[in-house]
Amino acid sequence: MEYTQLGRTGLKVSRIVLGTMNFGPHTDEAHSHAIMDAALDAGVNFFDTSNTYGGPEHRGRTETIIGNWLARGGERRRDKIVLATKVYGHVGANGTQWPNHDKLSAYNIRRAVDASLKRLQTDRIDLYQFHHVDRSTPVDEIWQALDTLVQQGKILYAGSSNFPGWKIAQTNEAARRRGSLGLVSEQCIYNLFERRAEMEVIPAAQEYGLGVIPWSPLHGGLLGGILKKDGYGTRRGTGLGAESLALPGVRERIQAYEDLLDEHGLAPGEVALAWLLTRPGVTGPIVGPRTAEQLTGALRAVELKLGAELLAALEEVFPAVGPAPEAFAW
Repeated sequence: MEYTQLGRTGLKVSRIVLGTMNFGPHTDEAHSHAIMDAALDAGVNFFDTSNTYGGPEHRGRTETIIGNWLARGGERRRDKIVLATKVYGHVGANGTQWPNHDKLSAYNIRRAVDASLKRLQTDRIDLYQFHHVDRSTPVDEIWQALDTLVQQGKILYAGSSNFPGWKIAQTNEAARRRGSLGLVSEQCIYNLFERRAEMEVIPAAQEYGLGVIPWSPLHGGLLGGILKKDGYGTRRGTGLGAESLALPGVRERIQAYEDLLDEHGLAPGEVALAWLLTRPGVTGPIVGPRTAEQLTGALRAVELKLGAELLAALEEVFPAVGPAPEAFAW
C-alpha cells in the first residue's frame, strides 16, 4: 500500500479509502467485518463512513457495524486506522424527524458527534466531515462547535463534502480568523466521466491545502466495465451509472473507453481508480466494496502505473473541462 499526507496535515493515510456505504444495506455485518479485516491486512488505514449510512430505515447502522468491528479488535485495531465520519443528514429512527436533529447547527453537531462516538464505540473521530453545505447556519457557529470538540478531544480534524470552491474558501477564511486549523479535506464526486470538480473545487482545495477524496470513482459502475457487466459492485439497471448511460452519446463514449482498455489488456475499474491517483491534489479515491473480492480488485489500482500514451488516449475519450474561468471564458 502507498501512503500520503492528508492535505496540509501531518496525518498519513492510504491512497485507497475504504468506503462503507454498503455495510448494512447490501453487505451483512459478518461480511462487512471480513472486508474491513482484508482492508487492514492490505494496509488500508483510511476508513470512511457517515452517521446516515445504513439504509433509509436503519440510519446509523453502518457506524454500529464498524463500532462492533473496532470493539472486537481492541485499542490496537483502533489506533491503526484513520476513522472518518460525517454530519448533516437526519438520523431519526424509522424516518422520524425532529427540529434541530440535522444540518450543521452547534446544537446538532454536538449531539451528532456524541451519537456517532457511541455507535462507533470509540473516544474520538479522526476526521469529522460536513456532508453538505448548510446555508442556514453561520460559519462562525460551525467553527465554534468544532473548536470545542477539538479541545475536548472528540475530533481531531475537520473536512467538507460536496462543497463548492467558494464555500471552501469562505469556511477556511473564517477558521483563519478564529486561529483554527480549518478544513483539511474535501470529499467530492470526481472521476473520468464527471470532471467538473476541476473547474473550481479542486483548485480551491489545493490553494487551501485540502486533500481531495473522490467519491463515486467509477461513477456508479459506469467506468467499471458496465457494457461487459464486469464492474466492481455495479448496481445493474439503476443508479448513477445506469442513468448516465441512458444520456445521449454516453454509451458510445463508454464503448470507446472499454475498447481502448481491451487493447491494453486492462480492467476498466482498475484504470478509473489508477487515473484518479495521477490527478493533482487527490489523496485517494473512496472504494465501496460489497465483497472482499471486489476490494482486492480495487487495491490493484495502486500498483497500476498508467503510461503517457494511455493517459492521453483517456483524455480524448473524457476531455478535461479545464479550470475556471478558462472553462467558460477566454
